Amino acid sequence: MSTGTDPSRGALHRLRVIDASTLFAGPMAAMHLGDMGADVIKVEHPDRPDPSRSHGVSRDGVNLWWKTLGRNKRAITVNLSSDGGRDVFLRLVETADVVIENFRPGTLERWGLGPDVLLAANPRLVLARVTGFGQFGPMKARAGFGTLAEAMSGFAATTGAPDGPPTLPPFGLADGIASLSTAYAIMVALHAREATGEGQVVDTAIIEPILAMLGPQITRWDQLGTVQPRTGNRSVNNAPRNTYRTADGSWVAVSTSAQSIAERVMRLVGRPELIDEPWFASGADRALHADELDDAVGGWITERTRAEVIAAFEEAQAAVAPIYDAHDIVEDPQFRALGTIHEIDDPELGPMLMQGPLFRLSRHEGVIAHTGRTHGRDTDAVLADLGLDADAVARLREEGAV
Repeated sequence: MSTGTDPSRGALHRLRVIDASTLFAGPMAAMHLGDMGADVIKVEHPDRPDPSRSHGVSRDGVNLWWKTLGRNKRAITVNLSSDGGRDVFLRLVETADVVIENFRPGTLERWGLGPDVLLAANPRLVLARVTGFGQFGPMKARAGFGTLAEAMSGFAATTGAPDGPPTLPPFGLADGIASLSTAYAIMVALHAREATGEGQVVDTAIIEPILAMLGPQITRWDQLGTVQPRTGNRSVNNAPRNTYRTADGSWVAVSTSAQSIAERVMRLVGRPELIDEPWFASGADRALHADELDDAVGGWITERTRAEVIAAFEEAQAAVAPIYDAHDIVEDPQFRALGTIHEIDDPELGPMLMQGPLFRLSRHEGVIAHTGRTHGRDTDAVLADLGLDADAVARLREEGAV
């Protein structure tokens, strides 16, 4: 575990990002950039904060999800639909490398802040637009959330038990994937800017990145005319592959994607004769005999504790993992060795744990300088940096612009 880190040690510490998005995909993309040291300025409406501030569980009235999603961000309030707020936002844009927004298509344009205006104010700007369905097409104006992307992408159709309904994840999977895609697209656009000197617009439709993660289902339908079925925890590509309950009531997951691993597992569970079956040499053919293989593996595992199962699989050099909850993750020695969990001192709630940046760089540190800040906490400081004195800020407040 680690504590707050100096942002100047991050690889992106000279990058300025304006996060004008709400809820998850856009703000999470900004969070990823902030984790690498970017100066992220979170722009929210003065009277209508980002709804993620009230999403999910709280402690003592303080939202916990926001503490992670808003980390490393300076929080300011600007009413983009007002004349004064528009002027403030354009001043910010002139100083920025990146703007991330997720208003419905046409909203920025209606406020006089469309891509043409923003790129005129700062030709080197990368404007990332994150919406449910993209900037074009018949659905562009619809409200778009990750749940709809999980439905339309084919994810839900292939998830769940064979005899059960399509299943949605209990967290923002599509939003998270879209956030990674957006952060990647922003870095691609910034790299292109190094060659051309010009910024450009990134268009992320949340329905697309999750589709790209689901494998060749489109190609399969095109070439074979079939769709991937729901198979629960099983795979159509190999077996045994499932979750299994141990003698002490825990669960483990077993994977046999490699032929050698499948053979080691069958020897371990005392069924080496199955290796000699003609169908065992192919992962797809093994999947057709999943009932028999699951009975063999599950029967062996159910007679042993989780610790005994893990130790035996490790000795046999077979692939197994315990199924963890949050408590297990915090205590796990591998996550501890990686420094995955960070302890950050929060001014409202005191020390708190959260997952850290996604990866490590050999020459730069990942950054969690602070947790998500209160609504508008940094407005005066950021406006002062833009050259606005106290009287000008007071007038903007009277107008409802900030």
